[in-house]
Amino acid sequence: MPAVRSPRRSVVSLSQWSALQRAIETCDRCPRLRKHCQAIGETRRAAYRDQRYWSRPVPNFGDPSARLLILGLAPGAHGANRTGRLFTGDKSGDFLFAAMHAEGFCNQPTSVHRADGLRLIDCLITGAAHCAPPGNKPTPREIENCRPFLDQTIDAMPGLRSGGGILVLGKIAFDAALAYYKRREWLAADAPRPKFAHGALFRFPAAPFLLCTYHPSQQNTFTGKLTQPMLRAVFAAARAQLER
Repeated sequence: MPAVRSPRRSVVSLSQWSALQRAIETCDRCPRLRKHCQAIGETRRAAYRDQRYWSRPVPNFGDPSARLLILGLAPGAHGANRTGRLFTGDKSGDFLFAAMHAEGFCNQPTSVHRADGLRLIDCLITGAAHCAPPGNKPTPREIENCRPFLDQTIDAMPGLRSGGGILVLGKIAFDAALAYYKRREWLAADAPRPKFAHGALFRFPAAPFLLCTYHPSQQNTFTGKLTQPMLRAVFAAARAQLER
């Protein structure tokens, strides 16, 4: 496993980061999503009948001093919406953390609940949306409502601008990242638009690199569209970029 670098100082204080996390958790900008998350928590899945669901917007997971931001889509209905931690408690998370652990980005390959001891290494996980959406499909307006949280999260991570990068999980996350790059004028107005493809890597003169993978949803992993070797290769590519 690669050596762990000393943590960098975030551009925000601990109190500012905590305030951002609280703002995410208490957000009520999307009535449809809030109603859906609460309904899921009330009905529950049979296997989790005795558990109390989080049923609120799910905050970021990790340390803002990290050099790699992993940008996903949204919490899973019976995963993060239940456990309160992104990619925790469902098959997508199992698949993701197995690959991350193999490439030295977390300390264990499983993620069961918020107190299971999982620790990320030099990375932070966020989402284009922070509430579980019906059918795993947030609307463009709902993603726009979460945009300030993404902006503040990226702005709080100095490591991204000193050799770091963003790893996007799927096309919706890719589009959200590109929109941020445009807002920060990291993409020239007349520059060709990067196109999403699994394994695609984009480097910029004065901005974090952008690396793509298919989302580790069951739809992709059960069909073989995304395999463990494929996802591990993407995290290995991220490691190589961070160590340049």
